[in-house]
Amino acid sequence: MNKPLRRVAIFCGLLVLALLVRVNWVQYVKADELSKASDNRRVLIDRYAHKRGDIIVDGKAITGSKESPRGDFKFQRTYKDGPMWAPVTGFTSQAMGSNQIESIEDSILTGTDDRLFIDRTLSMFTGDKKQGGNVVTTLKGAAQKAAFEGLGNRKGAVAAIDPRSGAILALASTPSYDPSLVAGSTDQDTANWQKYEKDPDKPMANRALRETYPPGSTFKVVTAAAALEHGLVDDIDAKTDSPLPWRLPLSTKNLPNEGNIPCKDATLRNALRVSCNTVFGKVGADLGNEKMLETVEKFGFNKEQFVPVRTSASVFSKKMDGAQTALSSIGQFNTATTPLQMAMVTSAIANDGKLMKPYMIDQLKDPSLNVLEKTNPTEMSQPLSGDNAQKLQEMMETVVKDGTGSSAQIDGATVGGKTGTAQHGVDNSEKPYAWFISYAKTGNGESPVAVAVVVEDDDANREDISGGGLAAPIAKRVMQAVIDDKK
Repeated sequence: MNKPLRRVAIFCGLLVLALLVRVNWVQYVKADELSKASDNRRVLIDRYAHKRGDIIVDGKAITGSKESPRGDFKFQRTYKDGPMWAPVTGFTSQAMGSNQIESIEDSILTGTDDRLFIDRTLSMFTGDKKQGGNVVTTLKGAAQKAAFEGLGNRKGAVAAIDPRSGAILALASTPSYDPSLVAGSTDQDTANWQKYEKDPDKPMANRALRETYPPGSTFKVVTAAAALEHGLVDDIDAKTDSPLPWRLPLSTKNLPNEGNIPCKDATLRNALRVSCNTVFGKVGADLGNEKMLETVEKFGFNKEQFVPVRTSASVFSKKMDGAQTALSSIGQFNTATTPLQMAMVTSAIANDGKLMKPYMIDQLKDPSLNVLEKTNPTEMSQPLSGDNAQKLQEMMETVVKDGTGSSAQIDGATVGGKTGTAQHGVDNSEKPYAWFISYAKTGNGESPVAVAVVVEDDDANREDISGGGLAAPIAKRVMQAVIDDKK
């Protein structure tokens, strides 16, 4: 063989070798990754070739499946009371993918999870159609309905937790959207998606988990917890050293109170009852940023939570001067929180200082309803001692009995709460947010529910916006629904 032919033969041999390496790489090394790729049409066709498993509330499915009107996708997702449950379920769409529980537990719902291998194998021999498993939530239908209907046409959110376990009982966000209307791949589904995406009211935003708001005076319960835990205050009925007016540290400005309320040297109990800015601002400044931060982070601030849906981290700044710490300690300056975070704060207080990790999936089940996985309640932290938690409970119960939270009173139950009207916008130019946090104790002394409500009411008169007026009645409805469900 002459030299040119030999070179051509060697080159062709190298090409064949490269082709063999590439084929084996694709077939064996990359096979699993390619089989699961979101842009693999065969994967998508298989994904929608059978009915999806369901998301369960109170033993009943709040999801379903129906035949797709056209195309090579056989089934598409449906939702019962979709707008009410959207903050819990999320959506799954043939065109837009999925999010929240629909995404996180997709392998269970589609039946592709490794734990369902035996079910898939048996169906090949029995001829049964492939099925997905079910996701059983901790949500309570009555509480969710009370939250959703209570918010009504207002922008806002509600989060409710069982303080004893951390189980999420309600998670509402308004305005909402119907995930059924984006579940397919038709032009109408695309148009619905674009409409939701462009809506300035952000109906697809999960305000309960992903939006952070200045908490206003509801944050004073955290400041009170810090004062008790760090020994700044021992007796909640003893006078504090709180002059009026009180000037912010290193500032020429006084910290104002709302209205003509008795805040000079007020006791911690009374200061919470009438919501004294000066008392709690001074408490925060006296404790300092470091001690405040220690207590705040024990409640879960400055860290994302996974329930299992990821939440936005609530914020309390780590480096602040005295004036900034004072303002943050009354829920202003940079302090911002999700409704779920404030429900966690309230649940820890109601649970004698023990904060349980929040969760909203109770069980994962296979198509035969056998339990694959169950969530066990887990203690997350101990933000305050049992004794101090009980002192704070007394203070919050005084707020509802004789203070700004009286509209949350429930016959036959003991309710503790705190109102908040949070300023926002440059120089408080925007309408404030109305907050209410609360818990309810039943006759046996246990607290089956802790609630946080925030309302953004753009249509209300500014002077009508208050935590006690707008948010507390919603919290009352949710707590009442949980109590009634326990009977």
